[in-house]
Amino acid sequence: MKRLYLPFLLFLFLILEGVALELLPAGLIMSDLLIVPHWVLVILLFISVFYDREYTYYSVLYAFIFGLLIDIVYTGILGVYMFSYAFVIYIIQGLRKLLHGNILVTLLLAVIGITLADLSINMIYSTVGLVDMLWADYLMSRLVPTILANLLFLVFLYPVLMKPFASWGKEQLSGKKSF
Repeated sequence: MKRLYLPFLLFLFLILEGVALELLPAGLIMSDLLIVPHWVLVILLFISVFYDREYTYYSVLYAFIFGLLIDIVYTGILGVYMFSYAFVIYIIQGLRKLLHGNILVTLLLAVIGITLADLSINMIYSTVGLVDMLWADYLMSRLVPTILANLLFLVFLYPVLMKPFASWGKEQLSGKKSF
């Protein structure tokens, strides 16, 4: 049963991403700011930092699968989120091996991950011709608000998810058959 916790949690946040903007105040939504919730990416970051070990890549596999699901459900082009999330989580997995998992490292990796993911998604969309925005406008009206909103989400979830992911990762490392 524990084997289903991670996919269920990721699927729950995949669904909640669709209603995330409805939870924000109307004044913030009607402004010029474009906030993109990358909640699945934040959960994948938790999996990468606290669940995965040196030799496991569950977070990259989940990034590939749930990136494809985001593409299917929320976008018109398949592969953008799938590629971006899997690539970013792979980079985060490599950086995580150099650093110890705590709140500051998690925040740093989240800034790097959200920035890389949003930049790669925007570059792919602008290459295809779906997005036509100046880089200065993109930086100030989309990238910075997206990073800040997702960091706030991470700080809110950190005390809740850090310990379960760490204990599930230790159970996986010990080789118990329950996970």
